[in-house]
Amino acid sequence: MATTTREMAVPAAAVWEVLRDGFSYGDWVVGTSTIRAVDEGFPAPGTRLHYRIGRGPVTFDDETEVTGLDEGRQLDLEARAWPVGTAAVTIITEDEGAVTRVSIEERPVRGVAARLHNPGADLLIKLRNVEVLRRLERLARRRLTQQRVSDRA
Repeated sequence: MATTTREMAVPAAAVWEVLRDGFSYGDWVVGTSTIRAVDEGFPAPGTRLHYRIGRGPVTFDDETEVTGLDEGRQLDLEARAWPVGTAAVTIITEDEGAVTRVSIEERPVRGVAARLHNPGADLLIKLRNVEVLRRLERLARRRLTQQRVSDRA
């Protein structure tokens, strides 16, 4: 399993605002090119994000299902990316006031990725998720700034 952690200079509520917005996943999840649809009630367990991965002529449509939710603390997902496989993804937030520690734990569970899983694959997942968390923080900061501006207006 690959675990990646980042301390973000935003409150946990700002991070969760992004996590609750299924259409934002295309902006911060590396590899997702388009969010095609989001089930009503997302991120309730059993709801799904429907997306396209890849670019140009090499694209695949697939989905991610919410498998668990501890609102404000943990989001569990099963991300599908066939033909590569399926991964169990857990996003954990720890509210530390002005700073939020966000961790992503990811492990392949089905398909080619699970069969070929090794420490080198974990390193690649971890490197990808460093960028995922950087983008998530940037989006949370942007939304927090926009909220502060609209609160002043």
